[in-house]
Amino acid sequence: MQYLPHTKEDIKSMLEVVGVSSLDELFSSIPENCRFDGRLNLPEPMTEWELDDHMDSLAGNMAVSPDYKIFIGAGSYTHHIPMSVKYVTSRSEFVTCYTPYQPEVSQGTLQAIYEYQTMAATLMGMDVATASHYDGATALAEALLIAARKKKKKYVAISSLIHPHYREVIHTYFSPTQYEIIELPYLENGRTDLSQLESGDEFGALAIQSPNFFGCIENLKNAADIAHDQNALFIGSYTEAMAYGLLKNPGSMGADIVAGEGQSLGIAKSYGGPALGMLGSKKEFMRMLPGRLVGKTTDQDGRPGFVLTLATREQHIRREKATSNICSNNNLCALSAVAYMASLGGTGFRKLAQLNHDKAEYLKSELKKAGGKIPFESPTFNEFVVRFKNGFDKKYARLKDKKILAGLPLATFYPELENHYLMCVTETLKKEDMDMLIQEVIS
Repeated sequence: MQYLPHTKEDIKSMLEVVGVSSLDELFSSIPENCRFDGRLNLPEPMTEWELDDHMDSLAGNMAVSPDYKIFIGAGSYTHHIPMSVKYVTSRSEFVTCYTPYQPEVSQGTLQAIYEYQTMAATLMGMDVATASHYDGATALAEALLIAARKKKKKYVAISSLIHPHYREVIHTYFSPTQYEIIELPYLENGRTDLSQLESGDEFGALAIQSPNFFGCIENLKNAADIAHDQNALFIGSYTEAMAYGLLKNPGSMGADIVAGEGQSLGIAKSYGGPALGMLGSKKEFMRMLPGRLVGKTTDQDGRPGFVLTLATREQHIRREKATSNICSNNNLCALSAVAYMASLGGTGFRKLAQLNHDKAEYLKSELKKAGGKIPFESPTFNEFVVRFKNGFDKKYARLKDKKILAGLPLATFYPELENHYLMCVTETLKKEDMDMLIQEVIS
C-alpha cells in the first residue's frame, strides 16, 4: 500500500474542522512530561526503490532456511500446517484482522469466531473464551488485571518460570497501577516454589505457566488449591497450546481464568509474528473479560444467526472508562486456529501431541547418553533443559555454522543457568535430524 502523507494544507483544514489552531493545541490535553521533546532517531528517507533494495538486503541476511535444523521453541513453535488451513484463511471473505463494525452483516466472520470461541473454551477447560487477542503475553496481563480488580488485594503472584517476555509485559501493564508483583522462585525439580504463599492472604491472583519455560509440567491442582485457600484467583497459562492435546487442561485442574498463546495452532512463525492470544474464564468473570464475545441467536423469522454479544470493556466503546485497550481480536489468526483444530479433530490433536512428547523424550534420553545432564527431574512436554560441559558455547557456534540451532542458551534469562540450553522438538523434526545433533554433540 502506498504511503500518502498529509500536506500542510490538509493538516490546516483538519485542524479547522475540529476547532483548534495548531497541532500543539490539539495535543494540549497531554501533560508536558508525557510528551517527547526532540527529533526521533530515524535514518534519512528513502525512495520507494531504495527501500525495496534495503528490504531485500535485510531478507538476504536472515539466517533461516528449510535446511536449518532448529531445536528452539521457547514460546514460538514450528508445526506442520495443513493445506486446508491455508485455503480457508486465504479466502477473500475472511482476509481481515478486524471484526466488522457492522458485525451482523458478516455472518461468516461471526460464525468463524463463534466456532473458535467454542473450541478454545474446550481446549482451555473454560466456560467462555473471548474472540482472541494480540498474543499470549497481553492475554496473561489482562487476566491478571481482571483478578486484581476482582480481589482488590495488594499483590499478584507470578511464577518466575512464566516466559520471560510475558513477565516483562506483565510488569509494563502493572507499573502504573497500585498493585505489586511477586515473582516466585523455582525448585530444583524445575517447578515453581509456592511455599511463600501458604502463610499469607495479601495476594489476589496466582499465575502459573504449564508446561513452564523449562518445559516442565507444573502441578496446577496444587497451585489452584493454594490460591483458593487464600481467597485468590488462579490463572493457568501456556505458550504451547498443543500440550493440552495430551495433558489435562487448566480448567479441569481448578483454574478460574486461562490465558496463553495459540501460535502453534496453524500459524507460521514468520520471524516472530503474528501471534494469537487466547483468553477464557469461568462464566462468573465473563463480563470482566476484555475483547469481543460472539453469541448464537435466532432472527425474527426463527432462523439461526450470530451476533456480537459483548464488547463493553474496550477503548472504542467506553473511551477513558475502558478497562482494556484490547480492541483488535486478531481475527485472521483465530480463523487459522479454528481451521487447524477442525482439520486435526480431537483424535488427531491427541496423536500429534503424543508425537511431540515422544520425539522430545527420545532426544532427551540420547543427549543424556551423550554426556548432557538433565537438571530438572519433572516430566516435560516437547521442551526440556539440558546442561552441557563448559565450553559448549564454542561447539554451539560451530553447530550454527552447520545449520543446526542446538537449543536456546538460558543464561540470558536466568544468569545462574550457565551452559544450560532449552531444547525443543516438534513433529517437524525427523529422527535423522535428532541423531545428527547427537553425533555433533559427541564429536
